[in-house]
Amino acid sequence: MERVQISERSRQGGAGCKPDQRFGRGGALGLRWQSADGETILKGLQSIFQEQGMAESVHTWQDHGYLATYTNKNGSFANLRIYPHGLVLLDLQSYDGDAQGKEEIDSILNKVEERMKELSQDSTGRVKRLPPIVRGGAIDRYWPTADGRLVEYDIDEVVYDEDSPYQNIKILHSKQFGNILILSGDVNLAESDLAYTRAIMGSGKEDYTGKDVLILGGGDGGILYEIVKLKPKMVTMVEIDQMVIDGCKKYMRKTCGDVLDNLKGDCYQVLIEDCIPVLKRYAKEGREFDYVINDLTAVPISTSPEEDSTWEFLRLILDLSMKVLKQDGKYFTQGNCVNLTEALSLYEEQLGHLYCPVEFSKEIVCVPSYLELWVFYTVWKKAKP
Repeated sequence: MERVQISERSRQGGAGCKPDQRFGRGGALGLRWQSADGETILKGLQSIFQEQGMAESVHTWQDHGYLATYTNKNGSFANLRIYPHGLVLLDLQSYDGDAQGKEEIDSILNKVEERMKELSQDSTGRVKRLPPIVRGGAIDRYWPTADGRLVEYDIDEVVYDEDSPYQNIKILHSKQFGNILILSGDVNLAESDLAYTRAIMGSGKEDYTGKDVLILGGGDGGILYEIVKLKPKMVTMVEIDQMVIDGCKKYMRKTCGDVLDNLKGDCYQVLIEDCIPVLKRYAKEGREFDYVINDLTAVPISTSPEEDSTWEFLRLILDLSMKVLKQDGKYFTQGNCVNLTEALSLYEEQLGHLYCPVEFSKEIVCVPSYLELWVFYTVWKKAKP
């Protein structure tokens, strides 16, 4: 079976935002066919780079093919890697702030693609071309998914970018998803993501009327805004980072409405505190809630809970939350990406080691800006015999 191979351009070096807002632009081709003569391919492509005035440097290995590097006076360069088994990779990079770099790369890629088709007429080859990755631009459009895939968002504006004592807080504008809250590099919530908020509240199956609700985290205000509409008795939200609230109440109003404008309302209060001392205090006082909603952190990707402090934190939150949850109450939380099956299974194992026996259910939801399916959990105490 013929399979196209492409190089991982995104991992070649780093890129920081430059004061003059110039940027590095890359392009790539990957191709493969069964009967390949590396020397013929190298000679067949040389003229394309020579026409661009690029200097050539060729490295050869007896059993590992060729590496040709082509450099231009303007700083652009190309790496051509030819493997003996028929795989050919071409990466191009330029550094410019206008359309010239893009046109240069497109021109070379077009010519190489056509030439490769000519050279592979007698073989069963395939060519795969990737769009360019822009590094060092004024706006970072690339963010990883939870399972490690690179996603390019349609970001066109940095709305907010500040460092709090706890984390970096970014709010970026996406043409599709509206403003997106990103905390220390993790996509948290976009204005498009009502599906997330509904899922972590029980997907519309719960009656919050006259109920006592505790929200852990939730600084974007989305959960608080939606629950207040449902006429609860009292909602207490505990968020450690005032700067998250400040940024979201100004730039995420489609998510939080006006609920963060005041830290107290008729049926809610927002405490700017660490939730662990608050939970311990409530447990000591014997205070209980109908619902506890944990919007603090996703299930850790690490599968070594004995070595990961995040797992320890997560277990502590679970135990304390169960202590302040009524016997017939419910605990809602996010899990993680549906592909992280091992981490999710480990989380479910942790549920079996709490101070009281519990049961749980889970739901898989498509959260628009995550670009991946997300798992949500409902946990409740087992009925007493």
